[in-house]
Amino acid sequence: MDKRLEEKINEKIGEALANMSEINQIAKSLDKLAAGSNQFKYGIVLGRLYNSFHYQSRRILKRDPTQEEFAEFVQILSKRQDEILNNL
Repeated sequence: MDKRLEEKINEKIGEALANMSEINQIAKSLDKLAAGSNQFKYGIVLGRLYNSFHYQSRRILKRDPTQEEFAEFVQILSKRQDEILNNL
């Protein structure tokens, strides 16, 4: 994966973790759906990061990500999964 893209993805993970209050606010406003579920919050975080991955790929690389780059993105998420879950 392009180093610029990898750095941006890690930056976006940090931003998502720093803005957990926003995610908690969304989950609270949808309490019937979320029911205080960390899985729901985790889904919001992953959706946000997945969107950032595609957006940043287009912005930095001027193209859609390849399957290899997507696999590397998934590896980054996997490596940082506990960190994300512990911040919910």
